[in-house]
Amino acid sequence: MKKDHYAIEIEWDDLDEIFIARVPDLPGCAAHGDTREEALAEAEFAINFWLDVAKERGLKPPAPRLYAHA
Repeated sequence: MKKDHYAIEIEWDDLDEIFIARVPDLPGCAAHGDTREEALAEAEFAINFWLDVAKERGLKPPAPRLYAHA
């Protein structure tokens, strides 16, 4: 599974004053950063790590959801 097939949702967190990046298709996969770009880069790292751990454990990762383009 290619990491770039997973959607990443980025939102601002007022309480911690950081951007939170979540990968809805991979349970528990999230990251944060001071900028959108940093949060995105950290999320891409987290996706790779999530997929590596799943592979090591012999687990098949969930397929990315299909999203309709507006």
